Amino acid sequence: MKFDVTQLQWTRQPKSCVISPDTIEIVTQPHTDLWQRTYYHFRNDNAPVLQMATSEPFFSFVVKTEFAESHHRFDQCGVVLYLDSENWLKGSIEYENEQFQHLGSVVTNHGWSDWATTEIPARVKSMWYRLSRRQDDFCIECSEDGAVFHQMRVCHLHEAKGEIRFGVYACSPEDSSFRAVFSQMELTECKWLAHDGQAPDADLTNS
Repeated sequence: MKFDVTQLQWTRQPKSCVISPDTIEIVTQPHTDLWQRTYYHFRNDNAPVLQMATSEPFFSFVVKTEFAESHHRFDQCGVVLYLDSENWLKGSIEYENEQFQHLGSVVTNHGWSDWATTEIPARVKSMWYRLSRRQDDFCIECSEDGAVFHQMRVCHLHEAKGEIRFGVYACSPEDSSFRAVFSQMELTECKWLAHDGQAPDADLTNS
């Protein structure tokens, strides 16, 4: 498998972007975001998303993100799997203030978003992500060096059957803009191995 930038397609192309075989740059526009309903009681669905399609049921996608210019609350960029406005997931770092930012993931099923985060120092300005698929189950991992990855989220997407789309995104939910850089993109066999502990329940295996 190979990650080929010529296969990428936009959902909401930004006004400013540069795509080369090895690097993708996105300059965010103010008031762009992805979120559905939960807690905030709003629906935001205007962030630029750049993805490729695949029907491969088992794979891993790795990408390095750099965001030295992020400076305003909620500025963010990362990995994404966007099916439609009500079914998607993303992993990213969201800037908060000069002290800390949120490393986290959002999973949205049937129009309701679920956000899980942990605080990390604001000085962190790059992060690797690995998104792995095992049919309609997914794992998001992060790494500071691209070698050792740490689990962020294991989740299920109800509508992720057959062909899906995955890639990168960047946005600035408030009145801000910054340049996000994506590089070291790689598509490999699934690095998220099958569970080797408790045996699956028979009724779930056959469902």
